[in-house]
Amino acid sequence: MARRTRLPLGLRTVARDEELTVVEHLEELRRRLIVSVLALIAAFAVTFVFRDWIIEILKQPLPSDWEGDGLLTLSPTEPFFTILKVCLWTAVLLALPVWLYQLYAFVIPAVGNQSRRLMLVVVAGVSALFLAGVAFGYYVVMPIALTFFLGFGGDLFTAQIRAGEYFGFVTTMLLASGMIFEVPVAMLALARLGVVTAEMYRTQWRIAIVVIAAVAALLPGGDPLSMMLLMAPMLVLYVVGIWLAKTFAGTPLWDRETWQAEAGDGGPASTADRPGG
Repeated sequence: MARRTRLPLGLRTVARDEELTVVEHLEELRRRLIVSVLALIAAFAVTFVFRDWIIEILKQPLPSDWEGDGLLTLSPTEPFFTILKVCLWTAVLLALPVWLYQLYAFVIPAVGNQSRRLMLVVVAGVSALFLAGVAFGYYVVMPIALTFFLGFGGDLFTAQIRAGEYFGFVTTMLLASGMIFEVPVAMLALARLGVVTAEMYRTQWRIAIVVIAAVAALLPGGDPLSMMLLMAPMLVLYVVGIWLAKTFAGTPLWDRETWQAEAGDGGPASTADRPGG
């Protein structure tokens, strides 16, 4: 019978019982980094082909009654480099699921079956929350923020928007909105590590509100209306994070003695079978 050819490391998921040398681990890491870079290059090629469509989509949040003469460029090279930056940031968004999968596939052999399922849920949740944050920024925050800024002092000034600054503002705001929606995942991760607990999140809510307000104030925009629009989902997500930390935190990863007590004779190697692990 012909021997079945196995895919190279980095192009397949390593089995849990498969032993690799340090060199093989480094080779797998190298290949996964190459795959991640190739995914970004492929995504960039796609976004560059559809650059006109992407530019028009990003211009949609501009107020419909804005009386400007369009987006301005002030140098011969600015249109080219502005389009490249927009395509690059859009490519990062498209390549993100591939990057998360490569990270998942690299670390998954080291964890048990129950933790594998949890990690798969986390990867899917991170992607979904990030896209939800980008959508919230695009459909809610951006139109209101642009209407406020372009309408403020409209009877005193004639607003002309530079293309590079506009698309930089939009992409930064959308990426920031996407990162904001990762708050529950970050809170769960800290609880799993044993850094904080759900009770600490609950009792320190006043400090959390101050931190959330500071983060919202530092994000692009900075006006009170945009700040409130960003704070609202962050507060809701903070409550969701408390629930996740209380429900799924399980035994803290730094609590080694508890691990061994629960695992019995199996010691730390049997932690894959422990509840919540």
